[in-house]
Amino acid sequence: MATGVPQYRRPAAPAVLPAPSAVSACTGAGPGGGVVGRVVQYDTVTVQVRHGLEAVDILRLRRACGAVQQCAGGSAIAFLVPAGTALRWHLPGSTCTPGAELLPPTDPCWIIPPSGPQHCVRPTDAWVLRSALCEAATTLTAGGLGPL
Repeated sequence: MATGVPQYRRPAAPAVLPAPSAVSACTGAGPGGGVVGRVVQYDTVTVQVRHGLEAVDILRLRRACGAVQQCAGGSAIAFLVPAGTALRWHLPGSTCTPGAELLPPTDPCWIIPPSGPQHCVRPTDAWVLRSALCEAATTLTAGGLGPL
């Protein structure tokens, strides 16, 4: 173990927040069907596009990428993570906000859309995402595209 380097431990799983009455626990689908609206069972980690796309590539290679969407204006990438992540997320170059604004499953802003017959939104594990974002930052810096 290196000295002077912060060591991170994976905390115990947070308590699951109850889903709102009009929202299905799996899909975030309202009474009319598709994934739409603000849902409290997910938080959103947002990073710059270049950094986010590199992290998406890393996560896809590891088969660990959940739902990802491009933010309005196209300047950022938003990863859906489990609720409660915002309380302990501290990573420079990224922000984590409680709740998630879910788009319809056919919206072109989805990079990795909800999948399955019921359009289940699968969040990315927060600690796996953190690792991928750090690796992406290192890769971009080594390629002369940093600092972020």
